[in-house]
Amino acid sequence: MRKNATLVIFILAITCFQAFAVRPLVTPRYHRIHRFRRVRWNPVFRPSHESLLLQNAEIDRLNLPRIRDDKQLEALKASGDLVPIIPTEALRIQPSLDPNRRYCRQWTMDFLTDISQAYYKEFGDQIQVNSAVRTVLVQKKLRRHNRNAAPESGETASSHLAGLTVDLQRRGLTKAQIKWIQDYMRPLKDMGLIEPEEERRHWCFHIMVGGAYDQYRATKMLAEKQDSSKALLEITALAVPVQ
Repeated sequence: MRKNATLVIFILAITCFQAFAVRPLVTPRYHRIHRFRRVRWNPVFRPSHESLLLQNAEIDRLNLPRIRDDKQLEALKASGDLVPIIPTEALRIQPSLDPNRRYCRQWTMDFLTDISQAYYKEFGDQIQVNSAVRTVLVQKKLRRHNRNAAPESGETASSHLAGLTVDLQRRGLTKAQIKWIQDYMRPLKDMGLIEPEEERRHWCFHIMVGGAYDQYRATKMLAEKQDSSKALLEITALAVPVQ
């Protein structure tokens, strides 16, 4: 009996110890990471092999070079083939982006101006450029720590190498802001004017702007000007002269 009573007491002691044992502390960082991994990834513009082929086909159609090094990059800046990305009230640049790579093609800059102004009008906030032109050497270094990055050569090479592509910040945007950008770009993609992708690793919009964008923009601006002039004439015709 004494042995059985001792055994019962021992089991009860172990049970109580386990019940009141201090549990390991779970840090807030663990919860943030855990929640982040559960975020549903369902992009409108999913990265694909086909998209990379389309981007490179546009580069070849425009007969643009893939920029090898800083020497070639500086030559393209000097000739005006690459223009600086200038921050505005509607557009900012990621501070860590090398100033030497804050350049792109003129029609790409026109696209940035258009989308950033429209975005600012809608949300009163800036769109951020995270990346722009790159050289082959820069792309090689990038590939060392980001295996998802496009290669620096071949039929699926990164279109950043030709200066007609920019990455826009996606991380931190609200669902409404992300949807707005997607809706803004969808008709442009359907017309073959841009080729966008939504990158998961860096949570950004990778956007190649085709060479036809400048003609589209000029035609659109002319139409808007004509519509504005027509509306002004109609208002003038309806105005009653003061007696």
